[in-house]
Amino acid sequence: MRHTLAAVTVVCCCTGPLCVAGDAPAPRPGATGQQVRVIKTAPEILTRQKLPNFVGISADTVGAKGLSMNLVIIPPGAAAEPHFHKGFESAVYVLKGRVETRYGPGLKESVITEAGDFLFIPPDVPHQPVNLSATDAAQAIVVRNDPNEQEHVILYDPAANRAGE
Repeated sequence: MRHTLAAVTVVCCCTGPLCVAGDAPAPRPGATGQQVRVIKTAPEILTRQKLPNFVGISADTVGAKGLSMNLVIIPPGAAAEPHFHKGFESAVYVLKGRVETRYGPGLKESVITEAGDFLFIPPDVPHQPVNLSATDAAQAIVVRNDPNEQEHVILYDPAANRAGE
């Protein structure tokens, strides 16, 4: 399934592998070497969590050293694979939809977020977002203090955790 975003017009100065807008401009006289970067909407990728994702800011796209920022889509009735982010925090802002996030050992706890809500997930906490709508996709902006967005994603088996109870 292909997901689309509203068209956005931006001026782009990136040259990263996910940028589709061409070459960086020539440096201005007296420039420090640091550039503000605009990323055009990147192609959809499928994450380890099995969700459509549009990588915006990362080490790969802009050379970020301490964070990543992405648009995540949860299709109608779908859920991410249970997972955690080894050593990294996650912040989520829900743009559209209602999402149940199951979390903790065995994913036995849960919280529901909807458009306009922020969600914080500490490092190493297993979680699984689930779209509560059977007809509409949910959308969220996800930020992590990990510039290599997928490198520290660890899939989690809640059944294996429950076996030890």
